[in-house]
Amino acid sequence: MTNPMLSINELLAIRHKIKTEKPLIHAITNPISINDCANIVLATGAKPIMAEHPCEVSEITAAAKALAVNLGNITDVRMESMLLSGRTALINHIPSIIDIVGVGCSTLRLNYAKKFIAECRPNIIKGNMSELKALYGVESDALGIDAGESDVITVDTLSNNAALLTAFAAKTGSVILATSVIDIITDGTNTYLIKNGCAMLSLITGTGCMLNVLTASFISSKNIIGGTVLGAALMGISGELAQTEKGTGTFRTGLLDCLSSITDDSIKERIKYTMM
Repeated sequence: MTNPMLSINELLAIRHKIKTEKPLIHAITNPISINDCANIVLATGAKPIMAEHPCEVSEITAAAKALAVNLGNITDVRMESMLLSGRTALINHIPSIIDIVGVGCSTLRLNYAKKFIAECRPNIIKGNMSELKALYGVESDALGIDAGESDVITVDTLSNNAALLTAFAAKTGSVILATSVIDIITDGTNTYLIKNGCAMLSLITGTGCMLNVLTASFISSKNIIGGTVLGAALMGISGELAQTEKGTGTFRTGLLDCLSSITDDSIKERIKYTMM
């Protein structure tokens, strides 16, 4: 945590900026996680709007401070709306993030993600390692929407995966956020590792979607790499704090509680991020 370009105080300043300014965040997500996503945005101090009708999304995106789109449960309407919003975000220099859910197991999603990225140039591309490898065009081991065992980021696979993601970021001009046991975040020049998190985060649906909108909230600050690091670290820390033997239902509630009530001191004490 010694990188002078991204200090803990800089991360906390992003958090306080969002709490103070309460930016509008436009999220086009899926009905599986839409309520949790809206509440996660509120937990940051920002304000969510979950509009998806093609006739209004461009107008709403233009009024927002960040855009999050998600391929978790796509329909013709959502696909049209995400492109409309993505183009609007690009034209108006509004920070945006795409969660490429399922591109490793669906040709429809893979081709759509490629089209969205080419036309809308999102600031962040988020996925697990299987999804990101599929999108980059190399062999992957996707297990449905999850990363296959051979694609999990571990200490042993870290260097190779980081090199691939660095090249991908340089090719797209986007920050790449790869979620795993160790999260990798890179803009093609600077690469960060996030080692916060817990196994329970994978046992409730929608935590990836929640991270997507959490990150969107923070990049509304216009600090793209800082907002991405903060989002990944804060989700991981909150998962650690919310762990419980009572089960996944209690954990889900606890996760939201932690995200909304965590203190700066707790973040400073628990955050685990390094630069490669």
